[in-house]
Amino acid sequence: MADRSPEPPICQRCGRSRADAPPAEALAWSMENGRRGQVWLCPSCARTHVRDIEGKLPDEYW
Repeated sequence: MADRSPEPPICQRCGRSRADAPPAEALAWSMENGRRGQVWLCPSCARTHVRDIEGKLPDEYW
């Protein structure tokens, strides 16, 4: 299901707007659906926090 909100996604970690990213980089943003709703991370923050992201994966993934 696509995000239909009128405002562009904002990175949860650094506050950067996806609207400010170049088109190719905007495609690399990471989105998680959780208890808090949709949470977005820019590519830079996703790379920095990859261990946190991997830690949330279910055991079946590995």
